Amino acid sequence: MDFAALQSELESDPEVLGYTGDNAADAALLNIVDRSRNRSRMTGKEVKDTIESGDWNSRTDAQKSNMLSLFARDDLDPFGIDADIMVEEMSGHAGGTIAALGVARVETVSRIRELEIGFGDSVSEGQVAQARAT
Repeated sequence: MDFAALQSELESDPEVLGYTGDNAADAALLNIVDRSRNRSRMTGKEVKDTIESGDWNSRTDAQKSNMLSLFARDDLDPFGIDADIMVEEMSGHAGGTIAALGVARVETVSRIRELEIGFGDSVSEGQVAQARAT
């Protein structure tokens, strides 16, 4: 846990969240899950789960084989070459699959998760107090 980074966030308020100095209120602000960000990685199962059955059934055997190779991996880049391969293999009759992939590759997180400074998904009132004392 990077208490110095949390202290900096609380003091500078770069996103203008309105930290007040009240540890409980500021922890609550940091923990609200309301921020969208692009995911940097997805599992093959997460990508596979975006495919509609009608879209899958309309794929050729070669397209299915290429996609199954992707799904076997747990470190797919949802905005890089892996996404390009998926979109290419799903081109043509793709129904809602491409739109579903677009939604799945964005996640909603709290400000404390967005900071990625070691507190996980939430920060406690006590941790905010400790950061202020740093």
